[in-house]
Order: sequence, then structure tokens, then C-alpha cells
Amino acid sequence: MPVLFVSPECIDQQTIVVTGDVLVHLRDSLRITVGETLWLNSGQGAKFRVEITDVSKRAVTAHILETIQEPPRQTPRLILGQSLLKGEKMDWVIQKATELGMSEIVPIESQHSVVQLKADRVDHQLARWQRIALEAAQQSEQWRIPTVAKPQSLSVLLTRVATGMLTLMLVERRDGKSLQTVNLPQDATGSILVLIGPEGGWSQEEAQIAKQAGIQPITLGEHILRAETAAIATISILQSRLGTLS
Repeated sequence: MPVLFVSPECIDQQTIVVTGDVLVHLRDSLRITVGETLWLNSGQGAKFRVEITDVSKRAVTAHILETIQEPPRQTPRLILGQSLLKGEKMDWVIQKATELGMSEIVPIESQHSVVQLKADRVDHQLARWQRIALEAAQQSEQWRIPTVAKPQSLSVLLTRVATGMLTLMLVERRDGKSLQTVNLPQDATGSILVLIGPEGGWSQEEAQIAKQAGIQPITLGEHILRAETAAIATISILQSRLGTLS
């Protein structure tokens, strides 16, 4: 059974009262019964082994038997800036990036993106992506759910880049440093932002914006990968080099 995320507001000392979607999943899908034990996650660095004490239409109540805290972070935070992709490709990237331990995912409204979200659809799409991230975090037993930010242009995103943050832009058919040889921060206080272009690649204007901002161009080699493949390959290499994947 996956470790389910519950709202921190549901937790009160030695009791957790589950409502909403998690209640429906426990009661109707898993058919949980009094006396069963399972793990719940606050999403804020704590997991709880609980025993079910009551099941009703309004809530599932559980008694906390054991609490374990998230181990101190040993590696930098990883942030994915992913240009919008068409069809279900964006959903897939968010799902896999979550499974691979990204801390935040920022959809980028790139100039060459085939998909351009309408203003009245942004909130709906954002809620969908956040739900995909939640489900992927549960399945892969992550400690936290990555935040999916509102879609924004590359120039707006780069204004958020903190001093000292390593920012990498994946490029194709251009000079870029191999991701295997880029110097990476090794301590938990650092952050790495990796930028992935859309199916049509970065525009000349976006490449110039990145160059002026001092962004490090990187490459995965001589082959041209699909945007969604490039995203997961890049994350996997970073996590492997940082020791998270071994």
C-alpha cells in the first residue's frame, strides 16, 4: 500500500482525522477497516504509522503508533524548468520528474511551444498537474510533493533565480558542456535549476536571454532526443552524479 499524503491540518497530537479524497480512497477503494495499520505522510517531513480506530461516511480516524522524521537533506534541491509540451507529454514529464525527486517543477511558456494555455484554463491545468505530482509522490514514497508553479516565460523565471543557484540550459546543435563534466554543488544548501526546451527547441531570443543571464549551456551528446526524453535523461544524470540514484 502506498504512503498516502494527508493535510497537516488533519493531524492532532496522537490522532489523524482523514477527510476528502484520501477518505474516499481509504474507505471505498481500499475498503479499510478498524484495526488495520498503514502509513500516512504529512508532506512536511514526517511519516506516521497509524492504526484505524473509526471509519464513517464523514472521516477515517486513526491513532498514531509511530512517527519517523525526514532525514536531513544531503544534496542540492533540483528544480525543473520544463517548456510546455503537447498532448500527455507534459503530464508524463511531471510524473517522472516527481518520481525522480524534483523539488519544484516550473512550466515554461516557451516561444516555440506548440501548446499555449488560455488564461481561463491555467488554474484547471495547474490543479491537474499538482494532482499528478501528488499521485507520483505517493507511488514513489517521496517525503514531499514537488510544487508545480504557474506557467511563465523564460525571462520571468530567470528573474527568480537566486544568487549562487546553478542554472543549466539543455541545448541542441550548439556548443554546450557535457552534463557529465559540469561542476555541481554538493551540499544541501545549494540548488540546481535545469531548463528543458519544447519540441521546437529554444528560440534565438530565449538563447540570447539565457546567455545574457550567464546560464550554463549543457548537452547530452550528439544525438537529438525528444523533449520529454531529454528531461528525464537530464534529471537522471544529475541525480546519479549527486548520489541520489545509484
